[in-house]
Amino acid sequence: MSISTKYHSLVGHLEKSAAAPLLLLRLVLAYGFYGPAKMKWKDINSVIDWFGSIGIPAPAFNAYLAAGTEALGVVLLVLGLGTRLIVIPLVITMLVAIKTVHWTNGFEAADNGFEIPLYYIIMLLTLLIYGPGKWSVDYLIRRRS
Repeated sequence: MSISTKYHSLVGHLEKSAAAPLLLLRLVLAYGFYGPAKMKWKDINSVIDWFGSIGIPAPAFNAYLAAGTEALGVVLLVLGLGTRLIVIPLVITMLVAIKTVHWTNGFEAADNGFEIPLYYIIMLLTLLIYGPGKWSVDYLIRRRS
């Protein structure tokens, strides 16, 4: 067998294994959103006050919107249900976080910069493009229809 044949065979096997990294992406993102969602819901009034102090318009509405989006995102990402739909509001949430909190701190995560939210956006966009993978409710629904 030639190197080219071996390479193409390996690529074929790797492509069939795409479900694993897509599941891991979903679970890592769900874990990443879990802490912030839990924190927001634990003391939503403090989040409302904080949003107001950093100039976010309609702070109560936006605090509930961010907390709800993150909490719903955790559940839907774990299940792989409505994945491509929940990705969009999660990306928007990360863009707002970058603009209002992280941008002025630079890139580095250690300085509360925009590094981690940027990584989340890249992972979310990967799920938007490739979908949640075969190990998801979305896949089971699509397969049945």
